[in-house]
Amino acid sequence: MNSLKNKKVLITGGASGIGKIMGRIVLEKGAELIIWDINLENLNNTVNELSKIGKTSGYQVDISKLEEIKSTAEETKTIHGKIDILINNAGIIVGKYFTEHTHSDIQTTMDINTLAPMYITNEFLPGMMEANSGHICNIASSAGFISNPKMSVYAASKWAMIGWSDSLRLEMKQQKKNIGVTTVTPYYISTGMFDGVKSLVPILNPEKVAKKIIKAIESNRIILSMPWSMRFVRFFQGLFPIWLFDWFVGKVLGVYHTMDQFTGRKEK
Repeated sequence: MNSLKNKKVLITGGASGIGKIMGRIVLEKGAELIIWDINLENLNNTVNELSKIGKTSGYQVDISKLEEIKSTAEETKTIHGKIDILINNAGIIVGKYFTEHTHSDIQTTMDINTLAPMYITNEFLPGMMEANSGHICNIASSAGFISNPKMSVYAASKWAMIGWSDSLRLEMKQQKKNIGVTTVTPYYISTGMFDGVKSLVPILNPEKVAKKIIKAIESNRIILSMPWSMRFVRFFQGLFPIWLFDWFVGKVLGVYHTMDQFTGRKEK
């Protein structure tokens, strides 16, 4: 997807955080923006703000519910036609030990972080395939590479997303479809979602992250890991014994204690 000009871009969770920043960036590049978000107040405020830059539409939808995904996708397609770029950005985290999770915590995390991107892609991918053009960007996490205490279900949801996303890329290639798939695996981002996290590895700036993601889409990049050191995680997991990897990541870098003081974004 070399140019975003006149492209229709759908971003889930696009009313706040990096979703909102990415929306602003694609508008500045001449795209039409469509936002899906559950928070109606944020959605209305963001649509009003970004409409000053370019054509922006918003739809309130709870992507943990399949029927809402299906009905909102149908409405979106009816009004806007084919979506050129889909960015599966929406996500949640329940930051506590696995034994403290309720069944609802587990279900909702997997529904939003793992199943929803698949369902949403399944709604818009046929149109891309028919036109033999499009791009899907899936915002996963470095937690999809590194196990971490108090992130067990979140990590599971992102491990699954990474596997699905890259398999989808290979399927598009095997079927000779001109549809790019980019998988993004960032470290913690300072958007409020991970408030309370303490880390020796620098927490990422959301503006820089958003710019890199849009650039990755434009250049048809396969995997975007941030910071750059995350590229070596799987290599070192295979090279080192588990006890040595755990010692370096857990004791030296302190990653296994980054969630000790996690509070997360406070609901309004």
